[in-house]
Amino acid sequence: MKQLALALGARPAPTLENFVPGRNAAALAAVRVLLADMAGQVYLWGAPGSGRTHILEAALAAARARGIACARIAAPHPDWDAAHGKHIATVDDVERLAASDQVRLFDLLNELRLAGGALLAAGAAAPAGLALREDLRTRLAAGLVFQLHALDDAEKAAALAAHAAARGLRLGDGVLAYLLTHLRRDMATQIAVLDALDRCSLEQKRPVTLPLVREALAELAREER
Repeated sequence: MKQLALALGARPAPTLENFVPGRNAAALAAVRVLLADMAGQVYLWGAPGSGRTHILEAALAAARARGIACARIAAPHPDWDAAHGKHIATVDDVERLAASDQVRLFDLLNELRLAGGALLAAGAAAPAGLALREDLRTRLAAGLVFQLHALDDAEKAAALAAHAAARGLRLGDGVLAYLLTHLRRDMATQIAVLDALDRCSLEQKRPVTLPLVREALAELAREER
């Protein structure tokens, strides 16, 4: 039970594998191609909770795992020096960049294009809707652009049910609704908890029912006190 409580309390590291695409399959595929080629430009936009930052962090982790030099840049205090000489850079929250930083991003785009590198950027709106320099908006729109859509509750429940079925995990009535109501709603956490429930069920020889989940949450609450 303690192992499950730890899983419930931990936030899994973002990976491309634990990103549930839903209606964002084309965007995820484009990011995978970008990482495979290590060249090009992809811009992702969407509302909070749509998975923009998850994909950017997951892409960096995948690149670093291959030994590729990369840099993470995020507004409002970007470290542009970190991108010097890197083969791939991610830039998050572009709409929050100050005027001087917009110039630096424009220069970085040119630098990466000339060097055959890759840029993965993200913001809250499509390039045309960003309050940025016109030349920067045009340059961001010149690559592949995808809107990210957050999963609704039905899509989340369906994705979790499919994940459980793939593991051969049978869930008691109300378990998925309980998890979506009482835990962080990002899919990386939800999937990690399902996997932990599966292990806990095997170890304790108990079915995955609401009492098991409630016990784990109670254990977590005791540890946090």
